[in-house]
Amino acid sequence: MALTRRQREIYDYICRFVADSGYSPSLEEIAAHFELASVATVHKHIQHLVSKGYLRKAWNRSRSVEPVSVGTADFAEIPVLGTVAAGSPIEAIEQGDESIQVPPGMAGWRGEAFALRVRGESMIEDQICDGDIVVVESREEARNGETVVALVDGSEATLKRFYRRGSRVRLVPANRHMEPIEVPASQVMIRGVVRGLIRNY
Repeated sequence: MALTRRQREIYDYICRFVADSGYSPSLEEIAAHFELASVATVHKHIQHLVSKGYLRKAWNRSRSVEPVSVGTADFAEIPVLGTVAAGSPIEAIEQGDESIQVPPGMAGWRGEAFALRVRGESMIEDQICDGDIVVVESREEARNGETVVALVDGSEATLKRFYRRGSRVRLVPANRHMEPIEVPASQVMIRGVVRGLIRNY
């Protein structure tokens, strides 16, 4: 699981602080330790660490950030099945000769997940960029608004927000310059719902 250098430093600091003190550091203490002028910057790093599965946060109490155990044995290993289009659908590509390790929380509650490399820029307003790897929970159904990997006409894979209304499905990009795909529901097969994102810097 890829972290930026600063994210790794903050995660390591929180782990040490919790081990030494028995409770989590405040955002102000983290900012002071790294000589950061803005607590908002710390908050942004914390949000990334939570979304990547390294920290968990209880929203109903203070000093609520705590590390998730991320020793190698705690990772889930999932296959990288190829490429998915964040743009116009591309022919589905599946290959099983590569795998990556992700925090268990990204693998879904059933532990059935796979990863795909993203090609295209239709999801950039959801911070999913060309070259990223998305972690996908294997599911055949999705709720309106979820970001899904879908097969259109059985062979073209695309990454979009899913909306179903009656017998029609809209696959909506997160890019205001691109148009949604609208097709009969019978032409769409959901392969999974996006649970996480991996990006190398």
